[in-house]
Amino acid sequence: MTRDHRPATRKFLVVVDDTPECERALLYAAKRAANTGASVVALCVAATSEFQHWLGVENLMREEAEQEAEEMLDRALTKLADHIPGQPERRIVIGNRVEGIRQVIADDPSIVILVLAAASGSEGPGPLVSAIAGGQAGAYPIPITIVPGELTDEEIDAIS
Repeated sequence: MTRDHRPATRKFLVVVDDTPECERALLYAAKRAANTGASVVALCVAATSEFQHWLGVENLMREEAEQEAEEMLDRALTKLADHIPGQPERRIVIGNRVEGIRQVIADDPSIVILVLAAASGSEGPGPLVSAIAGGQAGAYPIPITIVPGELTDEEIDAIS
């Protein structure tokens, strides 16, 4: 997967979810974007079950997933509004997280870095980081930055 041209405005893509470390990734991306003249794209990927027996039920589940994703983005972006340069882009994808992230990157050549946060704990870095940074890392046409979930605001300031 190659990208044809250099974008005019650089964007950092951050996956927003309900994990505690998500805030660390968003804060890092916001500060890094502010320090480099870039912007932030906040992506929430909402999964729905494969319930297709009744179209009305499937549509309702999709609407509920989109509403939950909007609310998650609202909470995350409101909490860090003072740190995010300009108005961040908001994206919602319904479906598989890994494929949704790939599609958003493929659709927007201005996205130059994917920022994720790793969970800190004995259970590992988290399923998304494991999936992307594991065997899938080479499938992305942009660098992937993984922010340790235990970084303080001061430590994020120092590295961004």
